[in-house]
Amino acid sequence: MIRPEIALRQWRDGDLPRFQEMNADPEVMRFFPKLLSPDESAGMLDRLRGQIEARGWGLWAVEVDGLLAGFTGLSQPTFAAHFTPCVEIGWRFRKEYWGRGIAYGAALQAESFGYQTLGLAELVSFTAAINLRSRRLMERLGFTRDPRDDFEHPSLEAGHRLRGHVLYRKCRGGG
Repeated sequence: MIRPEIALRQWRDGDLPRFQEMNADPEVMRFFPKLLSPDESAGMLDRLRGQIEARGWGLWAVEVDGLLAGFTGLSQPTFAAHFTPCVEIGWRFRKEYWGRGIAYGAALQAESFGYQTLGLAELVSFTAAINLRSRRLMERLGFTRDPRDDFEHPSLEAGHRLRGHVLYRKCRGGG
């Protein structure tokens, strides 16, 4: 089997239609508070591009065989929690790329950048407790969870089905 070419890169204007489709897909957005409108996706793409321009890293576009597959990379959560400030590794992919090792391969590249280029001692990753697909990827990447680190996401109202979050951590060198 031929492995696809996975590239992390800066966002391009031409990425917008596929990005909008991904963010409007109910299955892709199942573990996010809402679907994004075309305008919300356009604003998000501009913010992601600006963050990469400003500091040289962020949530990069992931290109597979010449097409936008989704994004992965590093970000700094803007909410306050017991584990912030920190750098988070995160991802979102169009569903036709699920189950193919694309997210894993892209996340390994982002992780390497965080540890090798930025010299980070630790990365975190978090998701809604019910998002088993992302949790499995975190575990496959070698991230570990201590249930005492789990938290209620402060951006979601009490009782929201996604408010309960799990936190995974990984130190440089895997420990």
